[in-house]
Amino acid sequence: MKAPGEVVFLVDCDNTLLDNDRVQADLRAHLEREFGARNRDRYWEILEELREELGYTDYLGALQRYRLSAMNDPRLLLMSAYLVDYPFAERLYPGALASLAHLRSFGPTVVLSDGDVVFQPRKVQRSGLWDAVDGRVLIYIHKEQMLRQIERLYPARHYVMVDDKLRILAAMKKSWGERLTTVFARQGHYALDPAILAAYPAADLAVEAISELARCELTTFLGRQHENDPKIA
Repeated sequence: MKAPGEVVFLVDCDNTLLDNDRVQADLRAHLEREFGARNRDRYWEILEELREELGYTDYLGALQRYRLSAMNDPRLLLMSAYLVDYPFAERLYPGALASLAHLRSFGPTVVLSDGDVVFQPRKVQRSGLWDAVDGRVLIYIHKEQMLRQIERLYPARHYVMVDDKLRILAAMKKSWGERLTTVFARQGHYALDPAILAAYPAADLAVEAISELARCELTTFLGRQHENDPKIA
């Protein structure tokens, strides 16, 4: 196991660094244009069914299941190409890469995401996020349940987690306590849902846009109690 560093920044992908709501809107429009509204809705029903079963959104898995009822439709091959070749770099939030670079001046940055093992890594790569964090990418089914694994891979005295889901932040805070600073990115439909906001405790910090992190000092994340700590420069 590596010696602990001082601070590691864990940053979610979808609706934190990348506008996944826009990706889904583009996919819906593409499906309606190529397959019609009925087939678009059927695909989305399958997508939601799989999300409930798996705990993450599996676009390619939904396509495989959708294929069972449309085996003879050759357009399905083009649908998969649309997903795999989507221009994810165009859907990064403004300032996302600059914020990652700024955080990297304080400590290692890690993209920590939920998702499948094919499409989600492809998204992270094609968006430019993979290179932005020098390949420090972790993709799990339920990342909040993988904290011991994260500690082994990226040991640190303190962690900062940036996410658009209060549920994830609350679960991680419950496990790591004061070793973790939670940062709530108010972006995307989860972050703006009143029912979700009422169901979970507030994060330690909140930003309206990921670009705001590029203007934060280290003490913003660690608190004034660490200002004179010689181990945290």
